[in-house]
Amino acid sequence: MAERTGLQSELKKRGPFASLEQEAMLNLLRASDQFQNRFGRLFREYGLTSSQYNILRILRGEGKPLPSLEIADRMIQVVPAITGLIDRLQEAGMVTRRRCETDRRVVYVDLTDKARSLLTDLDEPVLELHRDLLGHLSRTELKELVQLLEKARVPLGTTSPES
Repeated sequence: MAERTGLQSELKKRGPFASLEQEAMLNLLRASDQFQNRFGRLFREYGLTSSQYNILRILRGEGKPLPSLEIADRMIQVVPAITGLIDRLQEAGMVTRRRCETDRRVVYVDLTDKARSLLTDLDEPVLELHRDLLGHLSRTELKELVQLLEKARVPLGTTSPES
């Protein structure tokens, strides 16, 4: 009988995986789910979802208002209802909206001071969670992980083959 892998034991899977690709994919999905749960808990403490935090982070990083569709293109996770997320952030006083004067279809979204303050409060806890989740890896391992994940996304057309 072949020795069980870490994920195989964790999932209490009796037989081997159908392929190494399947085992790698399931490991990615399992890790992603566990990481998302930890980040979700952190953001809930501050009254946000992961997607709402992502929108605020994008706006802060840009340093100026962005069209809502541009925000949607930059999201880590694809969200089908960017308008609803922005609605909830606006209701919470985190963002403002302004229609473009030359093209009324375009809506610019900007951070409020309340959102900037919240993001500042979140900066250290987010970095600490990054360290908690991946700090056991060496810098070399982290760089290799980044390269491998970028390479894994090549067939999806979301990154270049040179990565």
